[in-house]
Amino acid sequence: MKAADARTHARSGVTVTALGLGCAQMGGLYRATSLAEAAGAFRAAWERGIRYFDTAPFYGFTRSERRLGTLLTEEPRGSYAVSTKVGRLMVPDPTVGPLEEGYADPLPFRPTFDYTHDGVMRAFAASQQRLGVLEPDILYVHDIGPFTHGDRHPRYWEQLTTGGGFRALTRLREEGAVRAIGLGVNEWEIIAEAVQVADLDLCMLAGRYTLLEQASLPLMDACARRGIGIAVAGAFNSGLLAGRGTFNYAEAPAEVAARAEALRAACAEEGVRLEAAALQFPLLHPAALTVVTGARTAAQVEANAAWFEEPIPAGFWTRLKARGLIAEDAPVQS
Repeated sequence: MKAADARTHARSGVTVTALGLGCAQMGGLYRATSLAEAAGAFRAAWERGIRYFDTAPFYGFTRSERRLGTLLTEEPRGSYAVSTKVGRLMVPDPTVGPLEEGYADPLPFRPTFDYTHDGVMRAFAASQQRLGVLEPDILYVHDIGPFTHGDRHPRYWEQLTTGGGFRALTRLREEGAVRAIGLGVNEWEIIAEAVQVADLDLCMLAGRYTLLEQASLPLMDACARRGIGIAVAGAFNSGLLAGRGTFNYAEAPAEVAARAEALRAACAEEGVRLEAAALQFPLLHPAALTVVTGARTAAQVEANAAWFEEPIPAGFWTRLKARGLIAEDAPVQS
């Protein structure tokens, strides 16, 4: 498998590469990212043949969209796929300070949740201007669900359903402004609920179908049957499978850390880097269209691409399954 392998979603016709670049770090996630670093990461991805790029207004409070748009619009429009997200309006606010919501140096625009028809249309129009792209390929609803919103979730879910948010997405697709619509979330359960009430094409699922956890298998299987594609993000589970002690953006619980260590030991016995297994495993499922990884620098892009293309020994996945390290029903190669 190569990072540059083209993969086309049959239902929408959107073509992405097997490995995509997530651009939250362009917005300064956790620490400041210089313009030179952002440009270097983009150029390294491009030279590797990566042609799918994901961003959001929330990343750096518009910084990521601005940077990515400047870089993308130097390239022919038909040569790449780009996705962005709706669900937050970015409201000018001079009180925005450093280290807000995980971003080291966010721009002075306050994220304000709005999933209504008008909110979605306004957010999309603002993203078009920041990106300099009139017709992004994929539009995701960002961070809907109880994990993000807690007891406010029913209010925001109603904005999407009876308040016209899903209707706005459908309208944008019908008008040709985007080619595919879906959710971009950390909760597989909300995707399962959404596909019952909205005609979705592609969804981005972060951290929930990975080498470490496969509780989302019922959703993945259902999406495969219905032709709904999944862009897998967070394949390292917030860094736990890449040598850091974090899981779900916090310190990993002891039992989760122990499972990661068992995976690392099993991979070492096979002569496989855990990072390579983590990046390659999700695409064994027929619903998975692409794996999207973040990178701050060119060196990180190169490392991710090398792990993604690392050869995996025959029978590796079935041996992991036999040891109880991946779910019995997870699709694997023999």
